[in-house]
Amino acid sequence: MKAILVLENGSIFEGTSLGAEGTTVGEVVFNTAMSGYQEILTDPSYKGQIVTMTYPEIGNYGLNSNDEESNKPYAEGFIVKEASKITSNFRSQISLDDYLREHSVVGIENVDTRKITKQIRTEGSLIGAISTESDINTLKRLVSDFKITGNDLVRYVSTKKTYTFKNGIFKFGFERRKIKKTTSNKRLVVIDFGVKRNILRYLVEVGFDVIVVNAYSTYNYIKSLEPNAIFLSNGPGDPRGVDEKWIREYRKVIENYPTFGICFGHQIILRAFGVKIYKMKFGHHGGNHPVMDIETEKVFVTAQNHNYAADEKDSLEKGFKITYKNLNDGSVEGVMHTELPIVSVQYHPEASPGPHDAEYLFEKFSTMTL
Repeated sequence: MKAILVLENGSIFEGTSLGAEGTTVGEVVFNTAMSGYQEILTDPSYKGQIVTMTYPEIGNYGLNSNDEESNKPYAEGFIVKEASKITSNFRSQISLDDYLREHSVVGIENVDTRKITKQIRTEGSLIGAISTESDINTLKRLVSDFKITGNDLVRYVSTKKTYTFKNGIFKFGFERRKIKKTTSNKRLVVIDFGVKRNILRYLVEVGFDVIVVNAYSTYNYIKSLEPNAIFLSNGPGDPRGVDEKWIREYRKVIENYPTFGICFGHQIILRAFGVKIYKMKFGHHGGNHPVMDIETEKVFVTAQNHNYAADEKDSLEKGFKITYKNLNDGSVEGVMHTELPIVSVQYHPEASPGPHDAEYLFEKFSTMTL
């Protein structure tokens, strides 16, 4: 079936339908990972976004229930050059096309993803719409009406009920290193802005008793859970869209407990201390972003997924030390507070997908509670 993609800059791409029939609209971003498409689709941080994969063939190892980062796909749409019709992997349970169809995700293939990516790199992230049923003029109106900047998308992905998480990381048995259990009997409260399961798995693996709470939880409620430490998770959209009253609650929490934040959580921590957050031109999405540890000058290759970043000068002025920087564009990739036990990183040390260079950060954080 024919499908079309319309971008806000007026570009129109004709291709073939992938997944569900229908119409979807969102912010179009590109992801440079060569694999991990299931983890990308099910990462709640992609709520509001249509993902373009730069690698030309996607889907050749299928999908399975163990690799999902949440209970369903959150990406608004999916764009690939070619979706493999063959799923060759002993863990495969379903093809990409069938998976998208099963979860009502509209996608498109047989389009020039290189051209789409070059337009985004030149012009910045673009609002777009994919459809198998609507005409171009209708899609243009949908695109012009769609807004993501300033919106709080956390309400769509955060858990509704408090729950405990007890599963460690998935092991094949031939891992290159073993995650150390560096703490025990320490209660960690995770503020869920759209947390990935692999983050929770790592937190369990290093020894935490993990309790996950709704993003709009008050300081008094979190205090009643008697935590030893706090974790602020990844999440979708614009951190500036979160209401100021909740930012004040988060500051109360992180001022009173050892705290670790990743991606959206990193931005929320900095915003809680008054640091300016800005929207990047096209963000970082993929599994090949080089980051340098400022103190040791050691370089890590990291997984990333964000369209926003913290202002470096403002971070320094508000009591933070820069710990990591991106080697592609110099943006802030990690901070620590100069007086309080607060650390955060912009990248994803839990990978899924991506390299595992920075997984040691979970072990490092757990020692802050000893």
